[in-house]
Amino acid sequence: MEAFPIINLEKLNGDERGATMEMIKDACEKWGFFELVNHGISHDLMDTVERLTKGHYKKSMEHRFKEMVASKGLDAVQAEINDLDWESTFFLKHLPLPNISEVPDLDDEYRETMRQFAKELEKLAEDLLDLLCENLGLEKGYLKNAFYGSKGPTFGTKVSNYPECPKPDLIKGLRAHTDAGGIILLFQDDKVSGLQLLKDDKWVDVPPMRHSIVINIGDQLEIITNGKYKSVMHRVVAQTDGARMSIASFYNPGGDAVIYPAPALLEKEAEEKVLYSGLKFVFEDYMKLYAGLKFQAKEPRFEAMKAIESVVPIPTV
Repeated sequence: MEAFPIINLEKLNGDERGATMEMIKDACEKWGFFELVNHGISHDLMDTVERLTKGHYKKSMEHRFKEMVASKGLDAVQAEINDLDWESTFFLKHLPLPNISEVPDLDDEYRETMRQFAKELEKLAEDLLDLLCENLGLEKGYLKNAFYGSKGPTFGTKVSNYPECPKPDLIKGLRAHTDAGGIILLFQDDKVSGLQLLKDDKWVDVPPMRHSIVINIGDQLEIITNGKYKSVMHRVVAQTDGARMSIASFYNPGGDAVIYPAPALLEKEAEEKVLYSGLKFVFEDYMKLYAGLKFQAKEPRFEAMKAIESVVPIPTV
């Protein structure tokens, strides 16, 4: 199998720009995932985020996770568990309205560090969307505008810890799913692995690398690109020999953004390749559906959205 795509963003500034853009294109089309190095986010900032995140888990979340495990008898299960995940999480909202001041148990240094990290990730997400536009032949800013809605994009972070698990064959760290939204930026543990994606019907490890950011494509980008870029199934396998940190930031459409394939891309396709022509919906309607069907295949969700497409007008530009 081909090697997992690792992309050095610094090479966009020199003679290797063309080859690097081709690597990004290939990764979006064939993998739905790629890993960025030299992405412009300070390594010192990332180290601080990691230190504070792991410290916060130890101080404020570990005991609650252990209580949950004990109350459900999860450390002694004998059969596969399909209705929960072996993870400890909390969520931060950044856009359109932040909630970081209201999340309990975070100390001031952690709050400020995560605010700073979110700003860096927001910029990286928007830069990446413009690189995708360039590869797709869309005008600069098209994807950001497609996500905008009336109040701008939705941007938030899921902070997760996957503690050591005594029965990883019976309990997944996180069950297999595709991501509902736009573009996802993941800062993951560089020592403990666990993230896997499904490629050619085989589970492939996403390699842990120090100071990298893993990127994956969400369902909305698959639709906007008419299936050219892929939202792929992925999961987290819990480990017996180490706890894994995962900080996933989701740059998604605004709740009232209307999602549909880019007309410029449909015009380029032969009729038999127009996968999502006529599919259009409001993003928050998709999220309501996704909430109950997250751990199922994406295709039935797309089909279900066609049933309500007629009530959603495509805005004229």
